[in-house]
Amino acid sequence: MKEKTLVLLKPDAVQRGLIGEIITRFEKVGLKIVASKLISASEELADEHYQFDDSWFESVGSKFRESLSEKGISREESDIELGKEFKKFLTSYLSMSPVFAMVLEGHGVIKLVRKLVGPTNPADAPPGTIRGDYTIDSYKLSGFSNRSLQNLIHASENKVDAEREINLWFEESDILEWKRVDEDLIYRGL
Repeated sequence: MKEKTLVLLKPDAVQRGLIGEIITRFEKVGLKIVASKLISASEELADEHYQFDDSWFESVGSKFRESLSEKGISREESDIELGKEFKKFLTSYLSMSPVFAMVLEGHGVIKLVRKLVGPTNPADAPPGTIRGDYTIDSYKLSGFSNRSLQNLIHASENKVDAEREINLWFEESDILEWKRVDEDLIYRGL
């Protein structure tokens, strides 16, 4: 059945003029934009957007430690503490310049959007995905530069995250109910 998801075109996508290219990818597969806006996210909004548990902090902190180690830097903090430090890079990145936020609707939209976007690490993203086609950044490169990974886009990971993130970025009145001309073909009998 139809569901909704949040997609953020991050500052690097906006700065590089990729909004139209990326939106076209979603529209061509039959997804519908039901809300959108260009917004300068505050650090508070960016911080609230990135809600992680300790396993995420530990995983990211471990990767951060590896990149620091490759530069000859040793840190005493736990991986969780390093992950929390790295989160500050994410919030700074998301709030550094405008973000294009949108809510997409469609059948299996969360899974489909994540498939179109590709893996979080652009270095692992295959050609044909948004990250695979439009960025060359990697965890290693961002670690050497002491900055967040610039991977163009955020897509909600699951229904719980999608609902929380949509409510964070949009008011209920911002989300429009409308019908694409091809919906009768796509959703016939559902």
